[in-house]
Amino acid sequence: MSPAVPRPDKADPSVTSLAEACLGYLAENPEELLGFMQYAGLDPAALRNAVGTPAFERGLIDYVAANEAILLALCANTGLSPEQFMRVWHRINPAG
Repeated sequence: MSPAVPRPDKADPSVTSLAEACLGYLAENPEELLGFMQYAGLDPAALRNAVGTPAFERGLIDYVAANEAILLALCANTGLSPEQFMRVWHRINPAG
């Protein structure tokens, strides 16, 4: 049995609030937003239409989780720890 992982007092963000933080970070960094749009196959109109949908929220979180530089910058800017971010990612991507 593995030891319990201590949790910080601050609650993990919701999927929606984390996705909004991801989109906000990307919007502040146009080159990163373009990279996400190319990765996701979205043009500006499709991006606008996708905002707020559960699939888009999961896609944003997946994209940031897979890019360590963006993940660390986002966490530094929002006050979240990478562990908090990844707990949300694991919640939407359960193993097994």
